[in-house]
Amino acid sequence: MGSCLSSTANSTSSPGIINRPPTTVCTDEIALSTGRDLNDTVETLRVFTFKELASATGNFKGGNEIGEGSFGIIYKGWLHKDTLSPANNGRGMAVAVKYRKPHSFSGSEEWQKEVGVLGRITHPNLIALLGYCREDDKLLLVYEFMENGSLQNRLLERRGAEAKALLSWEQRLHIAAGAARALAFLHSPENNIIHRDFHPAHILLDSNFNPKISGLGLAKDGPTEADSHLSTRIMGTYGFAAPEYIATGHLTAKADVYGFGVVLLILLSGKGAIDANRSGRLHLVELAKSHLSNRKKLAKMMDPALEGKYPVKATLGVAKLAERCVNDDHRSRPSMDEVVEIIQRVQSSNYQSEQVMNGDYVTN
Repeated sequence: MGSCLSSTANSTSSPGIINRPPTTVCTDEIALSTGRDLNDTVETLRVFTFKELASATGNFKGGNEIGEGSFGIIYKGWLHKDTLSPANNGRGMAVAVKYRKPHSFSGSEEWQKEVGVLGRITHPNLIALLGYCREDDKLLLVYEFMENGSLQNRLLERRGAEAKALLSWEQRLHIAAGAARALAFLHSPENNIIHRDFHPAHILLDSNFNPKISGLGLAKDGPTEADSHLSTRIMGTYGFAAPEYIATGHLTAKADVYGFGVVLLILLSGKGAIDANRSGRLHLVELAKSHLSNRKKLAKMMDPALEGKYPVKATLGVAKLAERCVNDDHRSRPSMDEVVEIIQRVQSSNYQSEQVMNGDYVTN
């Protein structure tokens, strides 16, 4: 069984994963790729012409480029809010336009999957797909614009102005809660979707730091009640893919739970999933395991940028949840519904009363 794991992405787009020749995409192919009735998928989306999106982005000029990944380049554009027709640069409603590189050998399958999934379902914590363009070999997707970029940009890269507005503990917990709700929604019996590539570059943040999950190009329909798992080609991002999935190619929703656990560790520590500066590319999960159940050890692992301003009971609650999520035995991991319930309890007032300041525990 083949595998294709990418390194952690450094942009808000999906990392380099799929290597397939470009195809002429038809609506039947979208339905086939998603296993859904196309009539429930595309009718809700605006079909743009390439000329319209070129106008909306200033002819895809470099100054409007906001990210890049294997699928292509992401541009900022502007549309009139009511009609979704192109607006002058800087006027109207800001949008993000993902443009597959012409003659690229990757991205057509991702494009189909995103249209098929995000054209059919909506959730406050899923990125909104507004429309798409398909002309010859040109494939484009149009999303709502997320003012605060991705969790990857905001927490791990901390570049430019973003470095001056570090995420507080409350914001981190808020992001975790919203992301958990999105995954629980995807995993619900009604949807039965496995994200398969959940990591910080796919957690986008709006102007109020509300998280919205993106990167559904690798999503898979989950196993039916008669099956315990899917057997599929191994794809995802190194450091976030579940060990049983890497070892066997057996995919369940618990693979997303593992990726979510890694994200929780990143929110706690401010460290990336893989420390490439150390010999052997140390995995954050291995580094964290000995720290998660002990207050003093956990304090040493916490992100120094928080300056000790976090409630001890809440951080211990999140740490113990993360430990369960990254359990090597997928059967011992919680469901995302349970994860949502636990985070809600952690957010409750009784968990927020005790704080650690400069290594000493105090009570508000």
